[in-house]
Amino acid sequence: MIRIPLRPLARILRARETGQDPDAIEAENRARRHAEIQDRARKRAEGRLVLMALGFLVAFGTVGFRMGALAASDPSEPRAQATGTQILSQRADITDRKGRVLATNMLTHSLYAQPNSMVDGKRAAAALAKIFPDLDPERLTKDFTNPKRKFMWIKKKISPEQMQAVHDIGEPGLLFGPREMRLYPNGRIASHILGGSGFGAEGVNSAEVIGTAGVEKAFDGWLRNPGNEGAPLTLSIDLTAQSAMEEVLDSGMRRMNAKGAAGILMEVETGEILAMASLPDFNPNDRPRPALEGDPSDSPLFNRAVQGQYELGSTFKIFPVAQAMDLKLVNPNTHINSRSPMKIGKYKIDDYHNYGPSLSVADIIVKSSNVGTVRIAQMIGVDRQKEFLDELGFFEPTSLEMVEAPTGKPIVPSRWPAVTAATVSFGHGLAASPLHLASAYATLANGGRKVTPTLVHGKKRAPGTQVVSEQAAKLSLGLLRQVVERGTARSGDVEGYEVAGKTGTADKPRPGGGYYDNRVVANFAAAFPYDDPKYVLVVTLDEPSTVLGGGESRVAGATAVPVAADVIRRLAPVLGLRPAGTRTLPDIEAPPETGLKVAANE
Repeated sequence: MIRIPLRPLARILRARETGQDPDAIEAENRARRHAEIQDRARKRAEGRLVLMALGFLVAFGTVGFRMGALAASDPSEPRAQATGTQILSQRADITDRKGRVLATNMLTHSLYAQPNSMVDGKRAAAALAKIFPDLDPERLTKDFTNPKRKFMWIKKKISPEQMQAVHDIGEPGLLFGPREMRLYPNGRIASHILGGSGFGAEGVNSAEVIGTAGVEKAFDGWLRNPGNEGAPLTLSIDLTAQSAMEEVLDSGMRRMNAKGAAGILMEVETGEILAMASLPDFNPNDRPRPALEGDPSDSPLFNRAVQGQYELGSTFKIFPVAQAMDLKLVNPNTHINSRSPMKIGKYKIDDYHNYGPSLSVADIIVKSSNVGTVRIAQMIGVDRQKEFLDELGFFEPTSLEMVEAPTGKPIVPSRWPAVTAATVSFGHGLAASPLHLASAYATLANGGRKVTPTLVHGKKRAPGTQVVSEQAAKLSLGLLRQVVERGTARSGDVEGYEVAGKTGTADKPRPGGGYYDNRVVANFAAAFPYDDPKYVLVVTLDEPSTVLGGGESRVAGATAVPVAADVIRRLAPVLGLRPAGTRTLPDIEAPPETGLKVAANE
């Protein structure tokens, strides 16, 4: 830039020669210089304004584009994050097989205090005690007025109404933090399956929700895994069937004056559990604390269907019969020595009734003969008996997807002498859960192919092993049908659904040894419809008692069977089973005679 001289020497000299004023030349040059400076400043300002306009145009264009994109996208909730260390609080939903929500998340708030910021700690303590009656006002007052206390939790989760009431106290030292909690919208329904949840790592702004029992704990890692992108865990249970099962089972438990009850409904082909109930139950939204003493089964947290270890009584009798038919040792028409009592060493085994010198295999099951069952077990032999029960799953816990499943390991005799083999054949001396029994009956109903129970819907699994032949399984199912038609389970014959099943009544063992005289566990295990088994049902009543014929009765035929019949009547329509007309039981296709008419214990 060339500056214009204010008093150029040549012009000043010329002006003096011509008589002009040199100061006028300086004023003129000064004006020109100022004009050039203003012109340059104006151009710079105009350039800056253009740049600012372009900047605003780009910024507003970006905002407008983003708003349009958000308006066109699906709405989604942002993930809650804690300040400092991040706490993953988002947990996937749990649904039933039809997508109905069993467990989900709800935004709530926690309540905490900063005593050093309180204006009137005593007044705040008294006001909080009115809102939360379980709080101790004296303890709160002591904490709020303690100058060393800087932070304390008051409530980990509160309702909107409670939050408003606390807000109305007007105490600046009472603060709220956002909190995501687990909600079970169906209350007690499927409580033992779901289990419950609690808080893990937590801060004032969020908390980690973790499973404490049931599938919530078994699938805790999966439910918290952000890689699943919020996909729900789909269980095999049907919410309608589960609700109906619990309602009918609760009514039956009360009607039969039972201490507790369990019910399992399982698909034969897949092993998927459509309903599983244990009573008494609890509300997972307010899960009670575990009992630290006494009988664990007295706690509502105890899952009788999975954790209960019961001698299952005569429901076991079909297993040695099925094995013997599979080994071609007997068929349904084979007659077995049924003289009672029989002795094994110093022990005596007899039947409830004297059935005469012999019974057919079919009648041994129908009349539930202990002696006849033991004779068949003796034909099989101890080693083969143990191997067969092991293949059915009675020696190990079930693989059900619940943390409680391993605790339901069967109680198996450490020694297996002849008398143990005899008592186990009719359901005494070996204790297992109702879920073990359901799985074993499902195996027979599935053509002899092993069925493994599961709570996950649509889970792909390899076919089970062939435990017994298809023919032996079919014959066994035919015998179970006869039990319902003319045996101990006649009250379980639900018209239109052709139930096949077996009763079992077992005395309860005393904690110190021996058995109670007046306490039993009553079971009924069934498959239906008989001609094409789709479902297996097991109903267990703990210490039932009912009045029958003017006297007290505890047997399964008078207690567990009527309750199971009510369950089938209620659930069969829910399952889409249409009642068939009265059908005649097809003749049992027995294999050729083996020549074994009478078997004796030599």
